Amino acid sequence: MKSKIPQLLAFLSGLVILVAAFIPHTPFGMFEETLTNWFMIISSFAILLGQSSLIQSNVAKITQKAPNWKYHIATLVSFGVMLIFGLLWGMENTPGILGQGEKLAESLGSKPFDYLFEYAFMPLSSTMFSLLAFYIASAAYRAFIMRTFESNLLLITAVIVMLGRTSFATILTSWIPDSLHFLRLPELTDFIMQYPNTAAQRAILISAALGVVGASLRIILGIERSYLGGEK
Repeated sequence: MKSKIPQLLAFLSGLVILVAAFIPHTPFGMFEETLTNWFMIISSFAILLGQSSLIQSNVAKITQKAPNWKYHIATLVSFGVMLIFGLLWGMENTPGILGQGEKLAESLGSKPFDYLFEYAFMPLSSTMFSLLAFYIASAAYRAFIMRTFESNLLLITAVIVMLGRTSFATILTSWIPDSLHFLRLPELTDFIMQYPNTAAQRAILISAALGVVGASLRIILGIERSYLGGEK
Protein backbone atom coordinates (compact mmCIF):
# COMPACT_ATOMS: atom_id res chain seq x y z
CA MET A 1 0.00 0.00 0.00
CA LYS A 2 2.89 2.35 0.77
CA SER A 3 4.06 2.14 -2.86
CA LYS A 4 0.63 1.81 -4.47
CA ILE A 5 -0.58 5.28 -3.42
CA PRO A 6 2.39 7.17 -4.99
CA GLN A 7 2.00 5.07 -8.15
CA LEU A 8 -1.71 5.91 -8.29
CA LEU A 9 -0.97 9.63 -7.82
CA ALA A 10 1.69 9.51 -10.54
CA PHE A 11 -0.75 7.74 -12.88
CA LEU A 12 -3.57 10.23 -12.26
CA SER A 13 -1.28 13.29 -12.53
CA GLY A 14 0.30 12.07 -15.74
CA LEU A 15 -3.07 11.17 -17.21
CA VAL A 16 -4.53 14.60 -16.40
CA ILE A 17 -1.56 16.45 -17.93
CA LEU A 18 -1.73 14.20 -21.01
CA VAL A 19 -5.46 14.72 -21.52
CA ALA A 20 -5.19 18.49 -20.85
CA ALA A 21 -2.66 18.79 -23.68
CA PHE A 22 -5.36 17.60 -26.11
CA ILE A 23 -8.46 18.97 -24.31
CA PRO A 24 -7.44 22.31 -22.71
CA HIS A 25 -10.91 22.98 -21.33
CA THR A 26 -12.65 22.71 -17.97
CA PRO A 27 -11.99 20.73 -15.86
CA PHE A 28 -8.72 19.46 -17.39
CA GLY A 29 -7.25 22.94 -17.91
CA MET A 30 -7.95 23.81 -14.26
CA PHE A 31 -6.37 20.55 -13.07
CA GLU A 32 -3.29 21.18 -15.22
CA GLU A 33 -2.87 24.70 -13.81
CA THR A 34 -3.22 23.39 -10.25
CA LEU A 35 -0.68 20.62 -10.81
CA THR A 36 1.71 23.10 -12.43
CA ASN A 37 1.44 25.40 -9.39
CA TRP A 38 2.12 22.45 -7.09
CA PHE A 39 5.17 21.61 -9.19
CA MET A 40 6.51 25.16 -8.78
CA ILE A 41 6.00 24.98 -4.99
CA ILE A 42 7.82 21.63 -4.78
CA SER A 43 10.61 23.01 -6.98
CA SER A 44 11.05 25.91 -4.54
CA PHE A 45 11.59 23.46 -1.70
CA ALA A 46 13.99 21.51 -3.89
CA ILE A 47 16.03 24.70 -4.40
CA LEU A 48 16.20 25.20 -0.63
CA LEU A 49 17.28 21.59 -0.22
CA GLY A 50 20.00 22.09 -2.83
CA GLN A 51 21.25 25.23 -1.08
CA SER A 52 21.43 23.48 2.29
CA SER A 53 23.26 20.56 0.67
CA LEU A 54 25.72 23.01 -0.92
CA ILE A 55 26.45 24.61 2.45
CA GLN A 56 26.84 21.27 4.24
CA SER A 57 29.18 19.77 1.64
CA ASN A 58 31.40 22.87 1.54
CA VAL A 59 31.54 23.17 5.32
CA ALA A 60 32.48 19.50 5.57
CA LYS A 61 35.34 19.92 3.09
CA ILE A 62 36.60 23.01 4.93
CA THR A 63 36.56 21.33 8.34
CA GLN A 64 38.27 18.23 6.94
CA LYS A 65 40.89 20.39 5.18
CA ALA A 66 40.20 18.61 1.89
CA PRO A 67 42.40 19.41 -1.15
CA ASN A 68 41.80 23.00 -2.32
CA TRP A 69 39.59 23.65 0.72
CA LYS A 70 40.26 27.38 0.44
CA TYR A 71 38.15 27.50 -2.72
CA HIS A 72 35.20 26.18 -0.72
CA ILE A 73 35.55 29.16 1.61
CA ALA A 74 35.28 31.45 -1.42
CA THR A 75 32.14 29.55 -2.49
CA LEU A 76 30.47 30.02 0.90
CA VAL A 77 31.46 33.69 1.13
CA SER A 78 30.15 34.40 -2.36
CA PHE A 79 26.94 32.54 -1.64
CA GLY A 80 26.42 34.40 1.62
CA VAL A 81 27.16 37.86 0.15
CA MET A 82 24.76 37.41 -2.77
CA LEU A 83 22.09 35.96 -0.47
CA ILE A 84 22.36 38.81 2.04
CA PHE A 85 22.31 41.54 -0.63
CA GLY A 86 19.37 39.89 -2.36
CA LEU A 87 17.39 39.61 0.87
CA LEU A 88 18.16 43.12 2.13
CA TRP A 89 17.70 45.18 -1.05
CA GLY A 90 16.24 42.77 -3.59
CA MET A 91 17.09 42.69 -7.29
CA GLU A 92 16.02 44.83 -10.25
CA ASN A 93 12.47 46.05 -9.47
CA THR A 94 11.87 43.61 -6.62
CA PRO A 95 12.27 45.24 -3.18
CA GLY A 96 14.07 43.54 -0.30
CA ILE A 97 13.62 43.61 3.44
CA LEU A 98 15.10 47.14 3.64
CA GLY A 99 13.26 48.35 0.55
CA GLN A 100 14.68 49.28 -2.83
CA GLY A 101 17.99 50.65 -1.52
CA GLU A 102 17.77 53.88 -3.50
CA LYS A 103 20.90 55.44 -1.99
CA LEU A 104 23.07 52.39 -2.67
CA ALA A 105 21.61 52.04 -6.16
CA GLU A 106 22.34 55.72 -6.83
CA SER A 107 25.98 55.43 -5.72
CA LEU A 108 26.66 52.09 -7.43
CA GLY A 109 24.50 52.63 -10.49
CA SER A 110 22.35 49.61 -9.62
CA LYS A 111 21.34 47.54 -6.62
CA PRO A 112 24.17 45.71 -4.80
CA PHE A 113 22.92 42.31 -5.99
CA ASP A 114 22.64 43.46 -9.61
CA TYR A 115 25.99 45.26 -9.38
CA LEU A 116 27.82 42.12 -8.22
CA PHE A 117 25.98 40.01 -10.78
CA GLU A 118 26.94 42.29 -13.66
CA TYR A 119 30.49 43.24 -12.66
CA ALA A 120 31.63 40.10 -10.81
CA PHE A 121 29.60 37.09 -11.87
CA MET A 122 29.32 37.92 -15.58
CA PRO A 123 33.08 38.58 -16.10
CA LEU A 124 33.93 35.40 -14.20
CA SER A 125 31.47 33.42 -16.34
CA SER A 126 32.94 34.89 -19.50
CA THR A 127 36.43 33.97 -18.33
CA MET A 128 35.38 30.41 -17.53
CA PHE A 129 33.73 29.88 -20.92
CA SER A 130 36.74 31.43 -22.66
CA LEU A 131 39.00 28.90 -20.95
CA LEU A 132 36.58 26.11 -21.84
CA ALA A 133 36.97 27.02 -25.51
CA PHE A 134 40.61 25.86 -25.41
CA TYR A 135 39.65 22.58 -23.74
CA ILE A 136 36.91 22.04 -26.33
CA ALA A 137 39.36 22.69 -29.16
CA SER A 138 41.84 20.24 -27.63
CA ALA A 139 39.15 17.58 -27.13
CA ALA A 140 37.91 18.09 -30.69
CA TYR A 141 41.45 17.60 -32.04
CA ARG A 142 41.80 14.31 -30.14
CA ALA A 143 38.31 13.12 -31.12
CA PHE A 144 38.58 13.99 -34.81
CA ILE A 145 41.81 12.14 -35.53
CA MET A 146 41.69 10.91 -39.13
CA ARG A 147 40.85 7.22 -38.84
CA THR A 148 37.53 6.67 -40.58
CA PHE A 149 35.43 8.51 -43.13
CA GLU A 150 33.13 9.81 -40.39
CA SER A 151 36.00 11.18 -38.31
CA ASN A 152 37.49 12.81 -41.41
CA LEU A 153 34.16 14.45 -42.16
CA LEU A 154 33.86 15.71 -38.59
CA LEU A 155 37.40 17.06 -38.65
CA ILE A 156 36.94 18.93 -41.94
CA THR A 157 33.58 20.35 -40.84
CA ALA A 158 34.97 21.45 -37.48
CA VAL A 159 37.90 23.22 -39.11
CA ILE A 160 35.63 25.02 -41.58
CA VAL A 161 33.22 26.16 -38.86
CA MET A 162 35.92 27.27 -36.42
CA LEU A 163 37.78 29.22 -39.12
CA GLY A 164 34.56 30.59 -40.61
CA ARG A 165 33.60 32.21 -37.32
CA THR A 166 36.79 34.29 -37.26
CA SER A 167 37.73 37.41 -39.18
CA PHE A 168 40.72 35.49 -40.56
CA ALA A 169 38.35 33.45 -42.77
CA THR A 170 37.52 36.46 -44.93
CA ILE A 171 41.23 37.08 -45.58
CA LEU A 172 41.87 33.42 -46.45
CA THR A 173 39.09 33.15 -49.04
CA SER A 174 38.73 36.71 -50.30
CA TRP A 175 40.51 35.70 -53.55
CA ILE A 176 37.64 33.41 -54.58
CA PRO A 177 35.64 35.08 -57.42
CA ASP A 178 32.08 36.22 -56.87
CA SER A 179 30.77 33.48 -59.16
CA LEU A 180 32.03 30.93 -56.59
CA HIS A 181 31.21 32.97 -53.49
CA PHE A 182 29.54 29.95 -51.86
CA LEU A 183 33.03 28.42 -51.46
CA ARG A 184 34.19 31.22 -49.17
CA LEU A 185 34.66 30.10 -45.58
CA PRO A 186 32.09 32.45 -43.97
CA GLU A 187 29.39 31.34 -46.41
CA LEU A 188 30.33 27.69 -46.07
CA THR A 189 30.07 28.07 -42.30
CA ASP A 190 26.63 29.68 -42.56
CA PHE A 191 25.48 26.87 -44.86
CA ILE A 192 26.72 24.16 -42.49
CA MET A 193 25.15 25.82 -39.45
CA GLN A 194 21.84 26.52 -41.20
CA TYR A 195 21.19 23.18 -42.93
CA PRO A 196 23.25 20.12 -41.81
CA ASN A 197 23.59 21.36 -38.23
CA THR A 198 19.92 22.30 -37.93
CA ALA A 199 18.85 18.95 -39.39
CA ALA A 200 21.08 17.06 -36.93
CA GLN A 201 19.80 19.10 -33.99
CA ARG A 202 16.20 18.40 -34.96
CA ALA A 203 16.94 14.68 -35.21
CA ILE A 204 18.50 14.76 -31.74
CA LEU A 205 15.53 16.70 -30.33
CA ILE A 206 13.06 14.24 -31.87
CA SER A 207 15.00 11.32 -30.38
CA ALA A 208 15.14 13.03 -26.98
CA ALA A 209 11.39 13.76 -27.16
CA LEU A 210 10.66 10.10 -27.93
CA GLY A 211 12.87 9.13 -25.00
CA VAL A 212 10.95 11.50 -22.70
CA VAL A 213 7.65 10.06 -23.93
CA GLY A 214 8.88 6.53 -23.28
CA ALA A 215 10.16 7.40 -19.78
CA SER A 216 6.91 9.23 -18.96
CA LEU A 217 4.80 6.27 -20.05
CA ARG A 218 6.93 3.94 -17.93
CA ILE A 219 6.29 6.15 -14.87
CA ILE A 220 2.57 6.63 -15.59
CA LEU A 221 2.00 2.89 -16.13
CA GLY A 222 4.01 1.96 -13.02
CA ILE A 223 6.78 0.15 -14.89
CA GLU A 224 9.47 2.58 -13.66
CA ARG A 225 9.39 2.82 -9.85
CA SER A 226 12.88 4.11 -9.01
CA TYR A 227 11.38 7.43 -7.80
CA LEU A 228 9.84 5.49 -4.89
CA GLY A 229 13.24 5.11 -3.24
CA GLY A 230 15.17 2.63 -5.31
CA GLU A 231 12.43 0.11 -6.08
CA LYS A 232 12.56 -1.40 -9.54
